Amino acid sequence: MSKPQDEEIDKSSAPLIEHLIELRSRLIWSLVGFFAAFLVCFYFAKQIFNFLVLPFQWATVWAGMGSTRVDLIYTAPQEFFFTQIKLGMFGGLVLAFPVIATQLYKFVAPGLYRNERMAFLPFLVASPILFLIGAALVYFFFTPMVMWFFLAMQQVGPDQEIQISLLPRVSEYLGLIMTLILAFGLVFQLPVVTTLMARVGLLSAQGLVDKRKWAIVIAFVVAAVITPPDPVSQIGLALPTILLYEISIILVKRIEKSRAREEAKRAAAETASAEAKPAE
Repeated sequence: MSKPQDEEIDKSSAPLIEHLIELRSRLIWSLVGFFAAFLVCFYFAKQIFNFLVLPFQWATVWAGMGSTRVDLIYTAPQEFFFTQIKLGMFGGLVLAFPVIATQLYKFVAPGLYRNERMAFLPFLVASPILFLIGAALVYFFFTPMVMWFFLAMQQVGPDQEIQISLLPRVSEYLGLIMTLILAFGLVFQLPVVTTLMARVGLLSAQGLVDKRKWAIVIAFVVAAVITPPDPVSQIGLALPTILLYEISIILVKRIEKSRAREEAKRAAAETASAEAKPAE
């Protein structure tokens, strides 16, 4: 009596073991891609850091300081070294994202129907593009604005008895720009997330419209939590979030209209088939 049960257990556990082996393989390839990208970014960490400091230089021009020289300091012997490691990990994750996303897709794709794979693929392409758009907005616009706001608080000049100047630490500046890039990059995923949820029936356009007031409040609260404590960066994150929320409503409406047309065509085909049977 126990032998058939054991065979049934073995058959049911075999697919699980195969999935675990497949998952391990995908994780290994993802880690290899991340580690390779980390080594490249760590090797060029100083050049990348200098590239990230350019918005600070633009802010000095906006502040009318008359010089593009930027002074950054580190107050612990190991601080700049660990800053380079963080920069390597951050850059490695960004560079390795296509590899990680591809491995994730290859792991999930066998369990999806062909039409589901074709529907999922555009979102896989749109996600890194939207992240890069958010990162570019941070780099070219919001970081210079935030640094200009902080530079405007300086108390410098020959007529000032007390000189107060901004000398940020390398780790603090990297933390600031990484926080802004991640915040904007994740916020720009809002259309992707909402449209995916709409496709599986978890969201509706009317539901998003009804919750618009709450979404505006949450956008400002989240912006206040994850950005530096200044109104420029907080408003700068909240406003694009609200705009993306409105874009999400439009996209969800288009998905619902497309779904309604498909259902109407299917219903018409079923009605025509049902009417044709008695005639036969």
